[in-house]
Amino acid sequence: MASLDESVVGAGGVVSRSVVDGPILVEWDVPVVMDDGVVLRADVFRPAGEGRFPVLMSSGPYGKGLTWTTGVYQAQWASLVAGHPDVLEGSSGKYQNWETADPERWVPWGYALVRVDSRGAGRSPGFLDPQAPRSIQDFHDCIEWAAAQPWCSGKVGLAGISYYAVSQWLVAGTRPPHLAAICPWEGAGDQYRDSTCHGGIPSTFRINWMERQLAYVQHGVGERGRRNPNNGELASGPPTLTDDQLKTNRRDVREAMLAHPLYDQFWRDRAVDWSRIEVPLLTAANWGGQGLHPRGSYAAFESAGSRQRWLEVHGLEHWTHFYTAYGVSLQKRFFDHFLKGDDNGWPDQPPVLLQVRHVDRFEPRAEQEWPLARTQWTPLYLDLDAGRLRWDRPGPAATGSFPALTGKITLLTDPFERDTEFTGPAAATLFAASSTTDADLFVVLHLIDPDGDEVTFPGALDPHTPIGQGWLRASHRRLDPARSRPWQPYHPHDAVEPLTPGQAYELAVEIIPTSIVVPAGHRLGVSIRGSDYEYQGDLGDGADLATFANTMRGCGPFLHNDPATRPPAIYGGTTTIHAGPDHPTHILLPLIPTPNN
Repeated sequence: MASLDESVVGAGGVVSRSVVDGPILVEWDVPVVMDDGVVLRADVFRPAGEGRFPVLMSSGPYGKGLTWTTGVYQAQWASLVAGHPDVLEGSSGKYQNWETADPERWVPWGYALVRVDSRGAGRSPGFLDPQAPRSIQDFHDCIEWAAAQPWCSGKVGLAGISYYAVSQWLVAGTRPPHLAAICPWEGAGDQYRDSTCHGGIPSTFRINWMERQLAYVQHGVGERGRRNPNNGELASGPPTLTDDQLKTNRRDVREAMLAHPLYDQFWRDRAVDWSRIEVPLLTAANWGGQGLHPRGSYAAFESAGSRQRWLEVHGLEHWTHFYTAYGVSLQKRFFDHFLKGDDNGWPDQPPVLLQVRHVDRFEPRAEQEWPLARTQWTPLYLDLDAGRLRWDRPGPAATGSFPALTGKITLLTDPFERDTEFTGPAAATLFAASSTTDADLFVVLHLIDPDGDEVTFPGALDPHTPIGQGWLRASHRRLDPARSRPWQPYHPHDAVEPLTPGQAYELAVEIIPTSIVVPAGHRLGVSIRGSDYEYQGDLGDGADLATFANTMRGCGPFLHNDPATRPPAIYGGTTTIHAGPDHPTHILLPLIPTPNN
């Protein structure tokens, strides 16, 4: 690379540099001044020649200076390029950054890529509070800053995975004037429901996420941190702070979760108002990763205010198809149309593109809506007396009990006579009692092969995910009737209503949307549990990743095992499930009719 210029730009001793690398002009650590004087730092990758180009932007806390092979994501990178070599077609991978677009692909297509270290992360100073209103206002201002640059066409699009998808939803709700299109790839829209308190049950995910994936690249790690292999600079900036200083300069996620067990203003400030999103959007969801990635993607397609919106749903790991030829071609057509004005037929793209899941493959299918209009909502009843699941009607009155923190009830259907598809959201109606004043319910959908073994699937993060999961804390059972549907209950989570011990209550449990074509001879299973699902087979490769605190056993990092949030005196009793004509406990499934069913 040949250096063009080098200039010191005040804040924190950070140096802004420009270099040319073939067709790409790279500007490291460009200063972006916020309204309170804090200077964020951005890396800009743009065509080396003259011109004005549309921008693809991302803003987040993972460290713009850490390439995929120098951060904590080396295992994910190795798996990606081994399984999908097309990821490196036209790219050396040297600028590949975790969960953001690849400059070596996009810049030659006439785009400028802008990556911003969000406040308190990487090279940007400040208090680290991911997805808080201050961080989102910063993102808004960065969009407008980029649009005003002489090399920008005035149109800004947003692209990225997971965190970089969530932040897209949030900033789009602030309506930046120059935001022209967004592509949130497997995001979330509600920090409380989607990742922190599933069904009201606190999860340890965000606590471990902060410690494993953000703290090591927090601004101020300095000399104790890692370096950008492309320019040699410290990825977390020149200042080197003590551990105590760093801790006081970031949000204590566990403290926040314990201080806000109900859905209050703290969580409302971190949730998307879908009605405020008006820009064209392409949202991508995943059949796996039920504890974070799918829920908001479907909600966006169903509820966003934008008149131009598309939904794509796939399988495999949550980062994979963002980088494969399949995913990139979809993104490129979308952005070429809305950021460049290309007449490439994108408006004729079907609103919904599903990769329908089979046990051995995915089959693409275009649809016009979500959920599918032809869905036959089909109840599957728990027959506790016979110890099985049945389609026709509830069985005779019966009960089944298990230890509330460790036990479960599992029932199976008869073998399917023909291949049968279920695609869409699902829900459980449970009639449950507790020997104490509360209980946590975990509902899992299983696929069982003719030999009696469970069939699992690579999920967004975990190599062995079941076909469906849902959660509910019984004291959070009250529904919002205006927002609930039979196939998708919605709980306000704004009050605790203790149980009377021994009394049965009707509980509606949301099960994250799924897709599975059940082969003939296979069975469906349902387990109602008092704790997180655990896959019982060989875990194999991918179960342990440096980015997560726990071994992956079927739920990924989305566990609910903090003793402080599930004290045995309240959650360690006995849970009893009631079934029968007077207590029709059942699972409502999205059967998709075919000529054979």
